[in-house]
Amino acid sequence: MRNNSNFLNLAAYLLICYSAMGDLRSVEISRKNLRSEVLERIKYVKTCVMARELCLLVRTNRAVLEPKDVQEVCQYISKLCKEEGCSEPSELCTKAASAVGSADEEKYLEMCAESCVKCGEARRPIPKKDAYVA
Repeated sequence: MRNNSNFLNLAAYLLICYSAMGDLRSVEISRKNLRSEVLERIKYVKTCVMARELCLLVRTNRAVLEPKDVQEVCQYISKLCKEEGCSEPSELCTKAASAVGSADEEKYLEMCAESCVKCGEARRPIPKKDAYVA
């Protein structure tokens, strides 16, 4: 009778262990999925958010910036957009950068504004709710 009891205890123990291993596998899969989401969000911030912030900063302060400063920043913004796969805003930003030094400031402002609008429409992630910070 005692051997039977030990066997049942061992069987129950093994079932608990196996069940826990299944839970660990799902936790590992969830961790990998979450890691992927976080890395994608980091990439988005490094490219899209940075580009939008720089664009806004240049556009609101262009009166105090030299044309070469504006060209340099616009070219960098264009590179960020291209890196994220936004070819149209990137091209518009490049054209705006080349129009900065010309006499046609209205053309520069128009292309710059269009680039910003297209970027904002195309790349807005869904905000996460209930963010937990450990």
